[in-house]
Parts: sequence; C-alpha cells; structure tokens
Amino acid sequence: MDILSQGFTWLTDPTHWDGPRGIPNRLLEHLLISGISLAIALAVALPIGIWVGHTRRHTALAVNIANIGRAVPSLAIIAIAVPIMSAIDPQLGFKVYPTVVGMVVLAVPPILVNTYAGIAGVDRDLVEAGRGMGMRESQLLRNVELPLAVPIIAAGIRSGGVQIVATVTLGAIFGFGGLGRYLIDGYAVGDHAQIWAGAVLVAALAITTELAFLVLQRRLTPRGLRLRQPRSGAEPEPEREVAAAT
Repeated sequence: MDILSQGFTWLTDPTHWDGPRGIPNRLLEHLLISGISLAIALAVALPIGIWVGHTRRHTALAVNIANIGRAVPSLAIIAIAVPIMSAIDPQLGFKVYPTVVGMVVLAVPPILVNTYAGIAGVDRDLVEAGRGMGMRESQLLRNVELPLAVPIIAAGIRSGGVQIVATVTLGAIFGFGGLGRYLIDGYAVGDHAQIWAGAVLVAALAITTELAFLVLQRRLTPRGLRLRQPRSGAEPEPEREVAAAT
C-alpha cells in the first residue's frame, strides 16, 4: 500500500502540474503525437481498405501486408527508424519522427482490415440492386457500402487509436515527451511513485480514449444499424477474411 500512497502524493503535488515537465504539458504532447499518428494512419489505411473492399482486388496482398505490420513490435520499428529519420532531420529525427512512424505502422492494420471487411461484407444483393437502379460506382460506395460499413470501420479506427495512445509511451525511450517520460525518468532515478503515477495516467488516458471512440462510433452509426451492431466491436480476423475472399 505504500507505493499507492506515494503515487497518490506524487499525483497531487502541485509542482507536478506546472511547467514544461508538468502533467498538462506532457498530456498535450502525448495527445498531439497520438493525433498526428492516427491522422496519417487514416490517410493511408482508409483509401486502401475502401478500394480493396469495393473492388475485391488484391485482397490477400493487402491483408497479408497488414499482418506483417502486426507482427513487427512497435519498439523495433521505432529503433529501426531512428538512424534513418535522424539522417533526414537531426533535430526531430531522433525524438519525434521515429515515434510517429512506429505508431502509424501499429494503427494501419486494424483500420485497413476493418475498412476492407466492412465494405466487402455489405450484402451483394443491395449492391447489385443499386447498380440495377443506374448508380455509378462512386454513388454505390457513398450511398450504400460506406453507410452500412460504418460500425466495422469505426471499430477499426477505435482499435488503432487506443493502441496508439497506449503505445506512444515507448517514444520516451528515445527522448520523446508525453506521459511516457514519467515511466522512463522514474525508472532512471528509482522513483517508484513517479513510475506508478505515470502508469496510472497512461491507463486513464487509454480508457478515456476508448470511451470517447465508443461514443463517436455510436454517433456515426446509422440508427437502423445500432441494434445490429456487436457490443464488442471486435475487428475481423485477417486470415478469415482472406479465406472468404479467395
């Protein structure tokens, strides 16, 4: 119980809520890098997932690439990116860019696979009915496939976003800020209260992010689909999707 009281004391100490190393500033750094990473992952994964799901082309290739992204640990990706990014930008190439690269690689697979699965899972009879009514492919995608695929796509975005928020702490190992600094700095000086406080802050932010995405997912889901939406929002297994596509 001693570590709990020490951690609580550390969290309630006013000096830890002010200045560049204070909790508000570290939280802002954490959210900023997480938001940038998620935005890049969305820009990469959503168009590919939509195209693959709509055309049914290169399905196995896209999902297998996503599986490779899942297999490589984020810490390894960050470490590999450090010398490359440092050569490009000596200032931000060590602390910032490698963390962004690692988080983008982490978030792309769930977003890509869920986007593909959501689009490809739309009832083909509905799609063919739309074609029979004279809809163009872009109209089918916008008016039929995307609205019906929203719950699954949103679940993938939620998964990627929460994973980023929880894992971006690894960037602190290479000098980045964020809430991970409390874990690294506390370990460096043997301050267990700071380590515990940092872990609590990261966990609380991850839970808050999960709840926020759940609310957003529900808001984006058409009312007619809400009763049919799985509560878990679990993303489909890539292997099962490949088997179904082939």
